[in-house]
Amino acid sequence: MTWGPLFAFVGYVGELLSGGRVNTTLWLSVGVGLFALTALWVYARRRFLSTRVTDTELWQGGERLAVDRITAVDDVEAPPGARVLGGGLSVPRKFAEVPLRLDDDTVVLAWARDGDALREALRSVLRDRT
Repeated sequence: MTWGPLFAFVGYVGELLSGGRVNTTLWLSVGVGLFALTALWVYARRRFLSTRVTDTELWQGGERLAVDRITAVDDVEAPPGARVLGGGLSVPRKFAEVPLRLDDDTVVLAWARDGDALREALRSVLRDRT
């Protein structure tokens, strides 16, 4: 998150060393602006691309799914057009899709960077509930 302010500082020092007029306010606002954009980007990635499994819920981005609704984790085929958890139109790039069968016999797509770890976490929670 410090690349923007570092870039602005290098620009400021470059102007200072060149001997010309130094635009301190401009470089300060460039540094603050780049920092704000980077902070917003990092917040959005953490908020919307997070996966968490608890004893009662599977969190995918901003969506929660009760673990009680999951009936199968293994040997589930995802039909074309299956709903993606978390509100996206498709599974995020560089994330593995994990099809889940729900109690109403629909199939949804969960996702994680490590699909096998998500499957194992869900299996563990489902085993503990039975």
